[in-house]
Amino acid sequence: MAVLRHSVSVLALDQERVREAVAALCDLAESSRAHGEVILTGDGQTVADIRLAGGRHLRPGARYELMEPGATDRVTLRLREWRRSTAIAVEQLMSAPEMSARLAVRLASPDRPRLLEAEGRFRGAEGSGRMRRGSGKARLDLAAWWAAAGLPPGAPPVARAPATVRVRHLLGEARLYLRPRRDGDGRWLVEAAVTLRGRWLLRPVAAVALLPAGGMLRRGFRSGVERAAEGWNEAVAELLALSPKELRAELTRQATEGRTQEPRDAPQDAQGPRDAEEG
Repeated sequence: MAVLRHSVSVLALDQERVREAVAALCDLAESSRAHGEVILTGDGQTVADIRLAGGRHLRPGARYELMEPGATDRVTLRLREWRRSTAIAVEQLMSAPEMSARLAVRLASPDRPRLLEAEGRFRGAEGSGRMRRGSGKARLDLAAWWAAAGLPPGAPPVARAPATVRVRHLLGEARLYLRPRRDGDGRWLVEAAVTLRGRWLLRPVAAVALLPAGGMLRRGFRSGVERAAEGWNEAVAELLALSPKELRAELTRQATEGRTQEPRDAPQDAQGPRDAEEG
């Protein structure tokens, strides 16, 4: 088994801001209506690149198709649950010549977001065999995340990671654990740790194969974590710069235009990633 660790300093996002963002998304959806297959916003604008393919709009069982000009893949969304007091659940199905995939996402109590879960499967084209199949699960306990991020400096890290991801393949399994800590000045220090291991009889083979690739894995892992942190910081900086009213207007613009504008220049980040620690 190989264990990789790396920590990065990122912009913090408080509970109230997350509630505002989720509420804005839900309000935008609930103010929309269907006119045949066309989805219209509350003020009558057409929502781009999506059509109602079956069922009643925003009712469990509703099916939507995402349409992107020139794309060869087919993406379908199925609404499983829609109750802001309990849960919102959506299933995405993607079919392309080289791969098909299924992803289910569920947010518990959207009015006071507390738990986000996702699970999915993918498989290669017909005849590609079991080597091109895999599955994964992710879980983010929001209450536990903010509790961990609010611990005073010097406190021991939480034993159970608030955010976890598990990916399985015939050859092996990867598990990712994320733990936040307060880093001062509106930031979190997030430790990302991943374990890699082979499965069943392949465990000894995988262990031997990982030895010469250790350095490359560590560099790739650090680079991936840092890129994710950069993307997070850019997105959160843009979110924090918007008032609730501006956020709703921006979400409406994106829904009706079908694509976001060119990203604004992100503020220069004075604190970069922390030194990596591998084990």
